[in-house]
Amino acid sequence: MDVVAKMAGKKAVVIFSKSTCCMCHAIERLFYEQGASPEIHELDRELRGKEMEMALSRLGCSPAVPVVFIGGKFIGSANTVMTLHLNGSLKKLLKEAGAIWL
Repeated sequence: MDVVAKMAGKKAVVIFSKSTCCMCHAIERLFYEQGASPEIHELDRELRGKEMEMALSRLGCSPAVPVVFIGGKFIGSANTVMTLHLNGSLKKLLKEAGAIWL
C-alpha cells in the first residue's frame, strides 16, 4: 500500500489502469479532455503491478482498475469519476489540485 500511496501523491492526477482495459482508456481520455495530464500506471506493465493491484482492491475497488487519485486523495473507480463528471464536481477537484487552471 505504501508504494501506491507514494505514487498517488507524485502528480495532481494519478490513474492506475491496465493497458488492455477499455474502461481505463475511457477514464484516461476523460481527464485529457478536461485539460488534465494524468500520470498513468498500467499495472500489467509495472514490475510490482500485482502487488499494487491487491493494494487497490483493499481500498474497496472492484474491479481493481481504473482507480483515480486527485491531489493525492483517493477518488475511486470509473463509476465515482463519471458521477463526479456528470454532476460538475470533477472540474472543481481538478482545479483545487492544480491539474487544470481554467
